[in-house]
Amino acid sequence: MKRLMIGNESIARGAYEAGVKVVSSYPGTPSTEITEFIAKYDGIHVEWAPNEKVGLEVAIGASIAGARAMSCMKHVGVNVAADPLFTSAYTGVNGGLVLVVADDPAMHSSQNEQDSRFYARSAHVPMLEPSDSAEAKKYIKLAFYLSEKYDTPVMIRLTTRVAHSQSLVDEESRNNIELKEYKKDVSKFVMMPVMARGRHIVVEQREKKLLNDLENNEINVNRIEYRDKKVGIVCSGVTYQYVKEATNASIFKLGMVYPIPTKQISEFAKSVDELIVIEELEPFFENQLKAHGIKCHGKSITGLQGELSTGAILEKYLGKTINKPNKNLPNRPPVMCAGCPHRSVFYALNRLKCTVTGDIGCYTLAANYPLNAIDAVVCMGASVGMAHGFDKAKSEKSKNLVAVIGDSTFVHSGITGVINSVYNNGSSTIIILDNSTTGMTGHQDNPTTGKNIKGEPTYKLDLEMLLKACGVEHVLVVDSYDILAVKNAVKEAISKDEVSVIIARRPCALLNRNYPKPYYVNQETCKKCKACLQIGCPAIENLENNGVRINPELCVGCGVCTQLCKFNSILQEV
Repeated sequence: MKRLMIGNESIARGAYEAGVKVVSSYPGTPSTEITEFIAKYDGIHVEWAPNEKVGLEVAIGASIAGARAMSCMKHVGVNVAADPLFTSAYTGVNGGLVLVVADDPAMHSSQNEQDSRFYARSAHVPMLEPSDSAEAKKYIKLAFYLSEKYDTPVMIRLTTRVAHSQSLVDEESRNNIELKEYKKDVSKFVMMPVMARGRHIVVEQREKKLLNDLENNEINVNRIEYRDKKVGIVCSGVTYQYVKEATNASIFKLGMVYPIPTKQISEFAKSVDELIVIEELEPFFENQLKAHGIKCHGKSITGLQGELSTGAILEKYLGKTINKPNKNLPNRPPVMCAGCPHRSVFYALNRLKCTVTGDIGCYTLAANYPLNAIDAVVCMGASVGMAHGFDKAKSEKSKNLVAVIGDSTFVHSGITGVINSVYNNGSSTIIILDNSTTGMTGHQDNPTTGKNIKGEPTYKLDLEMLLKACGVEHVLVVDSYDILAVKNAVKEAISKDEVSVIIARRPCALLNRNYPKPYYVNQETCKKCKACLQIGCPAIENLENNGVRINPELCVGCGVCTQLCKFNSILQEV
């Protein structure tokens, strides 16, 4: 049966049909839905791991035990999982092992634009890249087959457009793969130096065998489409769709993006007058082809940054003028939702003139106007370590320094930062923004929520007890909506010459939409001071007559704005 699927759903469907038994991932846009979709199938153990490293380690363990296993993450998540990835390339597999990574060209929801193809090359593992949903399903099934045939982890690379675009997919029945027998093999699975040296040789031999089979079409995943032979274009993934639509050039479509069949591409290059490489982000293909003496160019046309598109290729490659969006349209930057419990915390930090090291989450938006409350953001969990570094630098700004981190991110990679600060006699103040979910990626559960990926009850991590076990003596819990309580807690915490943690707790406003009555502005008593606008709530609107109103369609009845109005002009509907 054919059905429209986004790429992420088709990956899940393909893994199900391939007989996967264990999936362990950490949510990260644009990869999140893969694991959510596969959790709907019976007969598979699916879980959210605390972070990507743990997720891949779980998959590695399941693979060694003989099961087909998979871990899914976004591109920056591979940084966290790199340690087990590189060594699992040495150990090889028992059951098939697949790592799915979703890159984010143009950084729609990411802090950098890294290119995961380099991880495949550096770790010496094969990587496949589908160009649509149908290929995504086909390639994930192929990945498990290749993993077991060549005794290697296999990476699947998606980009945002393939992950979230729909195309038709054939649904097929599940292939019930039996567990492979596990046999103890210290020389293969125990990576002490003497074993690792031997396994490194195995990796080199495996890669040569895989490339030879690829060049000889025993792995039939690349293809040539001859059209106009004046120009030949090498491409892969969603870029193939753009090239095919925008040009009439001949195409060498790479389905396996590492290793690449340079001999085949060399022959293709001889059959066309000019060879161009069209690829998003880095010149990954282009540089390898040039290193093999194949004359080509590409980045001189497309550049190194952002996404490509049919229109971009028409403009950059063919020089055609395309209609561009009206530049006079107003900017609509993302904002924290009405009723977001983080907003009042950052309002308090702004009013206290704190220097704030931030983290990855919805709350990163507090760096923007009017809150202007975050000074630095680097990566998951970094806020805690940066605050400790600020503290030890003895900067003047250290006196009013606060680190902020979400509950899911704290479990992901913030705990070790707290341990480090306590161990090294730090005096950081840390605020854990506990909104009872992993908000930015779509409200996934995590170890602090008491529910697993299927919504089943499980142990709920007690943050207070955990912090005490880490050596934090000063732990305060406040209601995020209570601005005065937050201010007082921050003042108390930063006055102490020790690591202090404030847990600002209030569920995300989108978890339970049974909201109380909305608020409104009493225009007769309103002094038009605009103090309420400083909270940055999208439900509070600045009127042309210099007044303000609260949009009842957006207001969730949190009442935080009433704490800003000195004239009691914000009232709740009856």
